[in-house]
Amino acid sequence: MTRENDRYMVRPGRASDAIELARLHASVQLQAATGGQPHPGIAAWVEDLLAGHPAVVPDDFLVAEDSTTGHPVASLVGLRQDWSLAGVRLPVAQVELVGTAPEHRGNRLTDRLFAALHQRYAVGRVPVQIIEGIPYFYRRLGYDYALANDGAPTVPATALPATEHDRPGGSRSGLTVRPATVADADDLADIDRRLTDGDALVCPRDAEVWRYEIAGRRPADQARRTVAVLVHDADVRGYLVHTARLSSAGELTVVAAACTRPADWPQAAVAMHAHLGHIGRRHEASAGRPFTAVRRLLDPNHPLARLGPPGIPTRPRGWYVRTGDPVDLLSRLLPLLRDRWQVADLRWHEPALTIDMYGRAARLEFTDGELAKVTAVSGAVSPSTDPQTHAAIPPGALLQLALGHRTLPEVLDTWPDCLLRDRLTEHFLTTAFPQVPVRIWPRN
Repeated sequence: MTRENDRYMVRPGRASDAIELARLHASVQLQAATGGQPHPGIAAWVEDLLAGHPAVVPDDFLVAEDSTTGHPVASLVGLRQDWSLAGVRLPVAQVELVGTAPEHRGNRLTDRLFAALHQRYAVGRVPVQIIEGIPYFYRRLGYDYALANDGAPTVPATALPATEHDRPGGSRSGLTVRPATVADADDLADIDRRLTDGDALVCPRDAEVWRYEIAGRRPADQARRTVAVLVHDADVRGYLVHTARLSSAGELTVVAAACTRPADWPQAAVAMHAHLGHIGRRHEASAGRPFTAVRRLLDPNHPLARLGPPGIPTRPRGWYVRTGDPVDLLSRLLPLLRDRWQVADLRWHEPALTIDMYGRAARLEFTDGELAKVTAVSGAVSPSTDPQTHAAIPPGALLQLALGHRTLPEVLDTWPDCLLRDRLTEHFLTTAFPQVPVRIWPRN
């Protein structure tokens, strides 16, 4: 609990805040879509977050309270979740619903809320925070665009394949798509467990979370998604997740797709796109709004994008990402770094490799050439000339390397102050930090 002046106090959220926070955020979020009226989908989302969401408890909200009235006037929430980077568990907090009542803006309440949030995650050792939002705004608070989010072409509705029902003889592959039920939750959780064994950055869900995604939200919840399963007879082989309604532009947006058997993807992509066409046309009929396209919120190399109908190119967007402790992040990734060097048959020839981040440094310690420990040490006064420094990498660049957003050659092209001692260091770090696929659907 913090008090920066006599008027405002920042405190943890409470279950009793639900009505007031729902009213606050409904009046400040997505106002362009409602013409300035309260947004019912936002209100329902806030109520769901405070009433049994599997990734949130009321304390995960931070609230700025006006001490003269005792009412919340600004707040945000952090949704804690575990991601997996090529099999390594990574605690992440997704920041959502950042909002301030108009009459209280200009008092640095957003800055104060984020300061309290970052302090909370430093104590709780949550190494990564992500947020989507206003272009550039969150850079002021220590965030950087460090995760791809989008880029797959948008498919016009007219380019979608016919549904299986429209095809003579039905599906030749035997793969079909149907709405998921809570009875599918265990199978869906098993699919996510398998995804963590790959090389991608993923956000796996257990059966409890899948049940919530399928049937736990209010119908009006702005964050509600529709889950479908890819099946062969009674065998669940994948899933498809998309928005529960058409956008104002008439688009149905895909946020996730998975298939357990890579060899199934060519037929799975056909079945999934046919299903999306069927759902889009059904929304068109019920909502009286034209169904225009399927927007795939996926990277361009996702199998659903590569093997689906061609579409209109889309410029990739990104999530803002922050880490308060890059050394802790590297320490968590130690097993992955060690495995990458082992696979490449690389052994470091010195007792340590030091990566300076212009203020603090990470010392990677090796035993018999293999990575054994990552510790924090003081940075050099002049990393570019210090003989004990192997690499000088700005913190934002290191974050992008660690999450696989950019490769070392890309970082060297972009950051002139990213400096390497020699070619051997460059080779080791290039191997340590390859670009990885992003298959993230956060638990919002």
